[in-house]
Amino acid sequence: MADVHGHRLTGLRAATALVDLGFPAISAGVIARRRPVLGLLERIQADDRAARRWNSLRDEFGSGPVELVLPGRRVLVILDPGDVGRVLDEAPTPFDPANREKRAALEQFQPHGVLVSQGPIRERRRAVNEAALDTGTPLHRLAEPIAAKVAAEAQELSAQIVRRGSVDAAEFTTAWWRLVRRVVLGERARTDDAITDELWRLRGAANWSFAAPTLRKRREHFLARLYDYAETAEPGSLAGALAEVPAGGAVDPVGQMPQWLFAFDAAGIALSRALALLAEHPEQRERARAEAEEPEHPRLRPYLRACVLESIRLWPTTPVILRDTTEWTRWRTGSEQFAIEPGAALLILVPAFHRDRRLLPFADSFEPDIWLDGRAQQYPQLVPFSAGPAECPGRNLVLFTTSTLLAQLLSGPELRLRSHSLSPGTPLPATLNNFGLEFVAEPARLRSVAPPR
Repeated sequence: MADVHGHRLTGLRAATALVDLGFPAISAGVIARRRPVLGLLERIQADDRAARRWNSLRDEFGSGPVELVLPGRRVLVILDPGDVGRVLDEAPTPFDPANREKRAALEQFQPHGVLVSQGPIRERRRAVNEAALDTGTPLHRLAEPIAAKVAAEAQELSAQIVRRGSVDAAEFTTAWWRLVRRVVLGERARTDDAITDELWRLRGAANWSFAAPTLRKRREHFLARLYDYAETAEPGSLAGALAEVPAGGAVDPVGQMPQWLFAFDAAGIALSRALALLAEHPEQRERARAEAEEPEHPRLRPYLRACVLESIRLWPTTPVILRDTTEWTRWRTGSEQFAIEPGAALLILVPAFHRDRRLLPFADSFEPDIWLDGRAQQYPQLVPFSAGPAECPGRNLVLFTTSTLLAQLLSGPELRLRSHSLSPGTPLPATLNNFGLEFVAEPARLRSVAPPR
């Protein structure tokens, strides 16, 4: 096939474009969020700057993609919404999710994870993930014990709010990780901060991708602790569900669990932002509260799930989707067609697509209904959990866990957002520092909510 190139940027223009596009995600920490940096990114609204650069590429080149030619690497920047759907649907060939930069990062803590796997072993690892996480089932088979764990942690957090009259991001994060360890590893892991702290340190190194050496001893220590929980897996935990899935040694089922813990971190971020949005939007809060009745009972809560999805649309927890091209690929921009040789990285800047003011009438507003009335499905660029064969296998589990905890919190003290203004009728900020969120409890609701016994 002849190499008929499309639009290209080279030299300084290519480098500055990539820096502008990647600056928010890279500086914030793609794998482990750098908390001090997020406050600065919020002040300068860094995601809006990246979106402006992305729009300037679209204005100059049309629907793209645009190829950035850098020393040792070519990067295809996707500009067309239809191309987002195509790239995600056509995984792993010719668009391989095990991108080079991603492999270098994730191998710090999940060397056998499905996201860094290629070939037949990838399919086998994906199947194990789907079986343990009940990917195709709206309610996981462990919905009842998970709901009970959510209720217990929510009661303790609500009691703390009643005592103090407020709750901040640090307190919320502590409660969230206690819950995550119970759900993934079992009851005896509830207070095992050390295992998730160890994971955090490995994720911090992973932020640097190729630039950081592999912390082999630390990784071995973390994985040994993980195997200890797996070998004595508790019923009612995801470790227990994984133990029931037949798998050969090469698959390394336990090696899939670091990704689950990693993904639950992003879920907690999305949940805290959803809570902030509901605290500031009275109409949506009342609808959510109506669906939150009997929060201890496991059930699908479509509106609450939509609130979480909308939180991720507004502030994607995976801001950049990366793929590598493994074959020649054909593209179209306007009336032109061209082909691009394999071996390029492919970049989807998710915040730019999710907040595209030219195409999305709801771009900067909190509209949970788009996930219920079919509007979101009309836009292939809206991918809160990615899409296609590499879509997050824990999507339904995450939405169940977060919506159940949201129901619990909405049934407790009424919270108002003290740290930010996210009022309806004004465009929501492009960048929101979840670590800066702080809530205050309404005194009237405090009097009516008794702490748990």
